[in-house]
Amino acid sequence: MTDPRIPTARLGGQGPEIGVQGLGCMGMSFAYGPSDAKESRATLERALELGVTMYDTADAYGAGENERFLSPFFKAHRDEVVIATKFALAVPPDEPTRRIVRNDAPYIRESVEASLTRLDVDVIDLYYMHRRDVNVPIEDTVGVMAELVREGKVKQLGLSEVTAAELRAAQEVHPIAAVQSEWSLFSRDIEARVVPAARALGVTLVAYSPLGRGFLTGSFTDADQDLTADDFRRQQPRFTGDNAAANGALLDPVRAIAEAHGATPAQIALAWVQQQSRVHGLSVVPIPGTRKPTRVEENAAATTIELTPSELASLEPIAGEVAGDRYPDMTFTSAGRE
Repeated sequence: MTDPRIPTARLGGQGPEIGVQGLGCMGMSFAYGPSDAKESRATLERALELGVTMYDTADAYGAGENERFLSPFFKAHRDEVVIATKFALAVPPDEPTRRIVRNDAPYIRESVEASLTRLDVDVIDLYYMHRRDVNVPIEDTVGVMAELVREGKVKQLGLSEVTAAELRAAQEVHPIAAVQSEWSLFSRDIEARVVPAARALGVTLVAYSPLGRGFLTGSFTDADQDLTADDFRRQQPRFTGDNAAANGALLDPVRAIAEAHGATPAQIALAWVQQQSRVHGLSVVPIPGTRKPTRVEENAAATTIELTPSELASLEPIAGEVAGDRYPDMTFTSAGRE
């Protein structure tokens, strides 16, 4: 007996049907400490078996290493997968740990060619602007991205961490299929303006870090104490010290609901994000990241969980009580510019 595949959702107004849950691949090469390549490859295969068809990467993840790592899997399953990658975070040659946001035309063209080469494909299915350079008009940036579509290098366009006004301005230049922003029980700032704009424009909301980078699952309680020195989460204010302790105390309702459903806290957190599709009336595709096949199975099973109105109500206050920002510098997020 085979596992049932997860439901599907349409990517943007005219895009393909994709699994209602995608897979964030960053951690397989970057940011979250050591990873096992064999186990990560098994995770990719298991995800596809379960109906996960959109795989999210970026040129900045390991300075291109994540795209290279994913390339064999994409080539083996090219007609079954949607490849989503990004540009905009440039790495200065003399400062490999630093990132500079660039949205200018020469950099975009350089980036797409480099990604196509690393991925070893002829076309990228969904190409995102990873972060916004406020010194370049977004109409200019999207205009260059639209040229890539006309040239057959990219199929659909996406934006990450943009404001509602930026999304509307971009849509005037070329249809935007997806907006990617952090959305979870801990991070709900996009609901005020970005989500309504995406709904009105028929744009899919791709929710990254829907599990609060693992904090909502209980996989760690304090980044400084529990994670390796090279783990990116040690730089995020809400996961260390007094903030981590305060935020850990907010998880009791998640655990209680999980127990009532015979589920895990991770599944409840994901089910909440999935259910926002109906709450807000738009296509929502979370992209939880994992490097373990068993976690993909756990995440996919969350698509079958239906939270009751009373359960949703008990989860409602959490985000407003979270201590600490999601990044040390919030100016590069939509919340920092709204």
